[in-house]
Amino acid sequence: MLEKIKATSNYILERTKFNAEIAIILGTGLGGLVKEIKVEHSLPYSEIPNFPISTVEGHKGQLIFGQLGGKNVIAMQGRFHYYEGYSMQEVTFPVRVMKAMGIKTLFVSNASGGLNPTYKVGDVMMINDHINMFGDNPLTGKNLNDLGPRFPDMSQPYDLHLRNLALKIALQNRIELKEGVYVGVPGPTFETPAEYKMFRIIGGDAIGMSTVPEVIVARHMSMSVFGISIITDSGVPGHIVEISHEEVQAIAMRAEPKMSLIIRELVASL
Repeated sequence: MLEKIKATSNYILERTKFNAEIAIILGTGLGGLVKEIKVEHSLPYSEIPNFPISTVEGHKGQLIFGQLGGKNVIAMQGRFHYYEGYSMQEVTFPVRVMKAMGIKTLFVSNASGGLNPTYKVGDVMMINDHINMFGDNPLTGKNLNDLGPRFPDMSQPYDLHLRNLALKIALQNRIELKEGVYVGVPGPTFETPAEYKMFRIIGGDAIGMSTVPEVIVARHMSMSVFGISIITDSGVPGHIVEISHEEVQAIAMRAEPKMSLIIRELVASL
């Protein structure tokens, strides 16, 4: 893996000549933030050695290099999911590569189902913790000490300083920013009513099929992480309706400006 990480990071750096310390992973229907980036380079995943290919609609599948909030950033316009058939190591490989390229702070975004009865569709939730329900972990197997410790601490997976800044930004811009626990599940099915109820009982506020693996790997490598979700459907008893991927995309796109503003201002503050 170390050889693959080095080869891939070297390829990207040679092609772009671009240095950054901030990276952003854009989730389902959330690629519009790229419009706010002053783009200098873009690379399709298909051209990057050892990179998986995003197969999900709403994930364009390219790395964007440019400026946001006056800072150099790298944005993943589309991520990889466990349900696509990739291993946990493949899903998180881009995070390993970005760390090798000098990234210190990672922003992760996603579209998720609301479990908290106080949430409504279209709300934005800052992630303060997560529950891994994938039944797998990207750190399973032999540990590579050059990347991080065998038993990484996860007492603060989402950076407290960044969360406090986000709350101030939201208040200043009159954005109602929820804060809660994200439950990561393998998918690809949406949850049954009984499953929604169970995930709420164990402490979840929102649920989705991504994010947790990337965050685990980022923290393994001592990266600071900020996570944010857009609530695109409801898993609250009495409010559960049939939902499609297309509807999730549409709702995420409508709510995206609020998320984009928070991320842009956070990046500018770093």
